[in-house]
Amino acid sequence: MPDTTMPDTTLDTTTRTTPTREAPAARAAAPVRPVRTARRRGSRHGSNAWAHVILAAGGVVMVFPFVWQLLTSLSTNTQVMSVPPVFWPGELQWGNYAEVFSKLPFLQEFWVSVSITVVRTVGQLVLCSMAGYAFARMRFPLRGVLLALVLSILMVPPQVYLIPQYQIINGLGWLNTVAGIAAPGVFSAFGTFLMMQFFRGVPDSLEEAARLDGANPFQVFARIMLPLAGPSLGALTIITVLWSWNDLLWPLVVSTRAESMPLAAGIATFAGRTTTDYTVMMAASVLAMAPILLLFVLLQRRVIDGLAHSGLK
Repeated sequence: MPDTTMPDTTLDTTTRTTPTREAPAARAAAPVRPVRTARRRGSRHGSNAWAHVILAAGGVVMVFPFVWQLLTSLSTNTQVMSVPPVFWPGELQWGNYAEVFSKLPFLQEFWVSVSITVVRTVGQLVLCSMAGYAFARMRFPLRGVLLALVLSILMVPPQVYLIPQYQIINGLGWLNTVAGIAAPGVFSAFGTFLMMQFFRGVPDSLEEAARLDGANPFQVFARIMLPLAGPSLGALTIITVLWSWNDLLWPLVVSTRAESMPLAAGIATFAGRTTTDYTVMMAASVLAMAPILLLFVLLQRRVIDGLAHSGLK
């Protein structure tokens, strides 16, 4: 009797095949990938949160000295010298800023700083750009030797040639003058190297096309190369302004009168041998820092782009 066995086999096959057909559909309906995506998103949000916490902590550490400087300028000497130190002065002493102009020749020192910064910046832009173009695009005798001598200055600390520079300035009769303070900074090996690296990256076809049109080397430099060197010139300007405004050692060497000193040197010499008015000194420091801070706020994007283009961090 084969007829009695057929229903059994059909029942068995149906019971065996039904689970296997429903299993893929059940696996497809299971939300496995969304769970993994949610976990990845959660981990990303967690890592971003920790990154923001670390950056915020670093920002507080960097801003705290400036906040302390500002609060010190609005305090009294008793509060500054108190132990433990007083963070918030209570009644703000705005009169400390008025005493800056009575105890320091602030306006004279301010204009000395402005004059030195302008002279150095213009000198760096003109001389370093011309030297960088000559080393990068022109061929002349002893070019490699001269380039090695210029770049070797980067490896020598400025304190090494401090005395020879002083003797030269003294021989010229430029002590206690803006020219004597600004003269050593109108040219730099770093500025020459920065401009040389830019001019080396300019395609030769531009220079060749200008020469075919009858342009001489100076016209090629002034009309073709300089307009293209805007980012490098901006970076060199920013670096020179910051360095000139904060320069301290050389002005202290060549200037002995307070009226002929820049702000950095004038504020440094304000400290007395026995007592120091820290509140007035901090107020003068805030006023000296204000122009550069204002320029940074107004030209923040250009400053960051210029520093990033120069490769400094």
